[in-house]
Amino acid sequence: MHFEYLPGLVPYEQGWATQREIHEQVADGTREDTVLLLEHEAVYTAGKRTEAHERPFDGTPVVDVDRGGKITWHGPGQLVGYPIVRLAEPLDVVGYVRKVEEVLISSCRDVGLDVERVEGRSGVWLPADNGKPARKLGQIGIRVSRGVTMHGFALNCDCDLSWSQVIVPCGIADAGVTSISQELGRDVSVEEILPYVEKHLSETLAS
Repeated sequence: MHFEYLPGLVPYEQGWATQREIHEQVADGTREDTVLLLEHEAVYTAGKRTEAHERPFDGTPVVDVDRGGKITWHGPGQLVGYPIVRLAEPLDVVGYVRKVEEVLISSCRDVGLDVERVEGRSGVWLPADNGKPARKLGQIGIRVSRGVTMHGFALNCDCDLSWSQVIVPCGIADAGVTSISQELGRDVSVEEILPYVEKHLSETLAS
């Protein structure tokens, strides 16, 4: 498995084009499984199940994409990963999503934050506690074409969370969003968590 880091803040359309190019190569068998790791310029993206009332209330533009899931945000302080990997036959897409969740859960625990899954909801969560609702800090939305994955995950490290105030994040109205930094009360940067994410991706997706 090859890891490729895209420097700076990557415009979403540029990252998407890079994904498509690599996906074609992996599907053709001319390139090994590849994971893109990056931070995007601030952008809202909407998966195929996004409903009209979940979009920005203030008219902010949205990029419609061909992944599963609903609307979310990408931007500075959020680690985005696009694993472009061939799945074993028979395809087990739900099993793949569970593996990506495990990567994020293990990485958060490595920096001292105990997170979990929520039944019936993909991604990574903090449970409701101390009068706070359940909070989501890791999002997953994928597509599988020709047996190869694209799109992937986003993990809120030290990003500005005000983006969540003008949409219904991931289409979930009864929960909140948070970041690793906010929950731990210290700055946890993308750079700090990156080695853990890479380690767990190597171990989990290769298994």
